[in-house]
Amino acid sequence: MRSKPTLAIAIALAALMVQAALARVDVKVDFDKTFNFKTVKSWSWNPAGAGEVKMARTQTDDPDAMKKHAEPPIIEAVTAEMSRLKLEQAAANPDVFVNYYLLLTTNQSTQSIGQFLPATMSWGLPLIPQATQSLKVLNQGSLVIDLTAKGNVVWRGVAQADIKIGSDLKSREAKLRDGVRDLLKRYPPKQP
Repeated sequence: MRSKPTLAIAIALAALMVQAALARVDVKVDFDKTFNFKTVKSWSWNPAGAGEVKMARTQTDDPDAMKKHAEPPIIEAVTAEMSRLKLEQAAANPDVFVNYYLLLTTNQSTQSIGQFLPATMSWGLPLIPQATQSLKVLNQGSLVIDLTAKGNVVWRGVAQADIKIGSDLKSREAKLRDGVRDLLKRYPPKQP
């Protein structure tokens, strides 16, 4: 039998691992509630192009170079997931077209002394001037997958994650595949 401190440490580590896994990719999905998803049996990439990469991080960003690295794993993952959903890739007249957008930006998070105190100091606390105590600049990536029918977006999924600058190509590709998989797990949407 394990001692109580060892068991507590094991539980704390398991909780941290679950939290880290859940924090990897944030997924949001929206869909047209009037569209009948039960009729969708086939799909194809948008004839205008499978997707786009938009970057707003530095002046030297090269969306074309990023697309060259990012598009193959996205296309591979979407194709695999659509097959898992038993949707056939059609050469002509598909029920839905698929498009992706990869958006790479920066974001920041700050915390200030007193930011969580109410505006009225009814507790007799001295006034605390707001001063930034923590500043965190993040690189963020968002993968948007759209399904369109008759020129209208009927389903949109957005997977968002923080990106580490020094991460290698394999881990970036894995994160893209995870994002596609997590998004398309929510297709088809539950309809009444």
